[in-house]
Amino acid sequence: MTASQIVTKAKEIHKNVITLDTHCDINIKNFTDSINYTQDLNSQITLPKMEKGGLDVAWFIVYTGQDSLNADGFKKAHKIAMSKFDAIHRLVDTIAPDQIALAKNSSEVRNIHKSGKKVAMIGIENGYPIGNDISNVKKFYDLGARYMSLSHNGHSQLCDSNTGEANDIWLHNGLSDLGKEVIKEMNKWGMMIDVSHPSKESMRQMIKLSKAPIIASHSSARALCDHSRNLDDEQLQWLKDNGGVVQTVAFTSYLNTEKFEKRVVKEVEIGKQIADSMGVTWLEREEVMKLSTEEKETYYDFLGKMAAIRRAKVKKMKDLPPAVDVEDFVNHIDYMVEKIGIDHVGISSDFDGGGGIEGWSDASETFNVTLELVKRGYTEEQIEKLWSGNLLRVLDEVQKIAEDLQKS
Repeated sequence: MTASQIVTKAKEIHKNVITLDTHCDINIKNFTDSINYTQDLNSQITLPKMEKGGLDVAWFIVYTGQDSLNADGFKKAHKIAMSKFDAIHRLVDTIAPDQIALAKNSSEVRNIHKSGKKVAMIGIENGYPIGNDISNVKKFYDLGARYMSLSHNGHSQLCDSNTGEANDIWLHNGLSDLGKEVIKEMNKWGMMIDVSHPSKESMRQMIKLSKAPIIASHSSARALCDHSRNLDDEQLQWLKDNGGVVQTVAFTSYLNTEKFEKRVVKEVEIGKQIADSMGVTWLEREEVMKLSTEEKETYYDFLGKMAAIRRAKVKKMKDLPPAVDVEDFVNHIDYMVEKIGIDHVGISSDFDGGGGIEGWSDASETFNVTLELVKRGYTEEQIEKLWSGNLLRVLDEVQKIAEDLQKS
């Protein structure tokens, strides 16, 4: 096919399939009467950007940073989680009910999409806000959450995090006893288990314990980029055997180490200049991890604003080292499809949480992913599986197993 024929074919496929992104972080300040997703904000996800890029389904994330494992920490985390649930419900119920609706299962996804509206879904990043109260699993499920990771950056009360690899210090050697109960509870209610941040040993134990397939909501292939947030070949095989799906993530440092490291030096330099102009002290990752939950939220708020300014600046700059791009991203899809099969791979961005690459820097550029897949010879049926079919299949299976467990 000629270049123009490829574009025409890609446009047709992009229109035909349901495009679903499993990981889009949110800032509750973007869910008010005066500032919200109906406007074209600086955030990577907004309704106008979804419309322009043809992104149909966004999983909005109830994320809470890791803090102290005590009653005070759990209480603060729960409050933050609830504020994010409230924000998402405000968007679909009050701010833009004519443009977007919340889906809790695959048939609702398809029906909402057919009606012409965008689809919101909810995932939880870090089970920390559950505290020691297992009834919060059902509470969060009833609020619409359909997946949850049991940890983030740092060990939670439920399981060890991938971050333990850095110093080989572990808290539970996998799952805690409470974490094991939470896995059973998630199975019971139909909430997918997300292994994108937990440690490898945590993942092994989750798969052994879970009666339902699992997902990695935003991870790529460790064989191509040696980062503890990615899945190695053994983990990919576990995931395949379990019937789950790995949602390839468009996050620069998880895709191409060499390109990322050359580019990041310049981007950090620009970021520091922007921070200085905003009167904010630039913090290294280790310093951010030491902040309290509230301080982290404030700093992440700054990072979001800074990143938007930097993206605009970088677009006008020449002579920068090459950026990690859509080709690097689809290399990971290719690798994992070859390794574990087309039925076990999906797509995620981690927008507004550090994600975004050259060519898919925000939701308005979503089509470029489909275009690259078409260039590489993927069929419409295969592209449909990658964009949404595989993830929705797992959700269906998890919910069916939950129904059976509730009956028994």
